[in-house]
Amino acid sequence: MAAFFRSFLDSPVGPKTTHFWGPVANWGFVAAGLVDIEKPPEMISGNMTGAMCVCSALLMRFAWMVRPRNYLLLACHASNETVQLYQLSRWAKGQGYFLSEKKEETKSQ
Repeated sequence: MAAFFRSFLDSPVGPKTTHFWGPVANWGFVAAGLVDIEKPPEMISGNMTGAMCVCSALLMRFAWMVRPRNYLLLACHASNETVQLYQLSRWAKGQGYFLSEKKEETKSQ
């Protein structure tokens, strides 16, 4: 067990590097998004949430391509992408983007 812990401690993505502490700090974005689920959709910024979706998607690719591959960063941004896409769908529903066609037909008649 001690050998495993020592190898993790000294690894290129271990706690002595920014490859570890950067993703740990980025979990705050995921936590903030989860807390915001309780807020009403009117309080969600569509522009900011969209920007967070694009940013997390780009950083997922970066985490996959960087050497050594950073699985902790990939998991963090995949989680953030999921939370932000859910928030974006809540915002879009709140703005009326997902109205059914039946309601639109009724209004036009």
